[in-house]
Amino acid sequence: MPVESVTVRIADTRLAGDLAVPDAPMGLVLFAHGSGSSRHSARNQAVAARLNDAGIGTLLLDLLTPAEDRADAVTREFRFDINLLAHRLSGAADWLAARVTDLPLGLFGASTGAAAALVTAAERPDLVRAVVSRGGRPDLAGDALAGVRSPVLLLVGGRDEAVIKLNEEAAQRLSAPYELRVIAGATHLFPEPGALEEVADAAGDWFRRMLPEG
Repeated sequence: MPVESVTVRIADTRLAGDLAVPDAPMGLVLFAHGSGSSRHSARNQAVAARLNDAGIGTLLLDLLTPAEDRADAVTREFRFDINLLAHRLSGAADWLAARVTDLPLGLFGASTGAAAALVTAAERPDLVRAVVSRGGRPDLAGDALAGVRSPVLLLVGGRDEAVIKLNEEAAQRLSAPYELRVIAGATHLFPEPGALEEVADAAGDWFRRMLPEG
């Protein structure tokens, strides 16, 4: 599928992204990376490809500039700045909605990007139809959890015990419908055979069901 390189301008910041839109898409999903990742993440690219095959468009976006990414690799000062990540993700959601006005929007967040996705969902309740978190830190969304209205799918590896607990605690603060699904035998990054495919299938099923219903 053709992938278009795009630049999303948010205030004075320019963010690089890869936009893929299949023929007759049923919706679009904006990816929020975290914890030192980027649009080049092989894991998120694999999930995006599966969504594309299911007729869902995707935008893989770098939430940090190249200079910020280099600094973060040393200091880790940006990857846990949820306010910054969410501000840029919300701006990207606005940009995407203005560009493709007739398609419902979902968010897919990984690691700290999941917290940013939930903050954006709370800030844009009329725009975001559904959220999926992969190995995420929804707890870092804080008080925004109570403001989320979109249905949320939380995917966690069965051997990622600390993150399971954080997801369970965060889920109790959600007022939106949610499902917490544990991928048996998987660790935090889902490297085990078949684990990432299970994540992609679960995400695809969630978006196919929830995007049209929003």
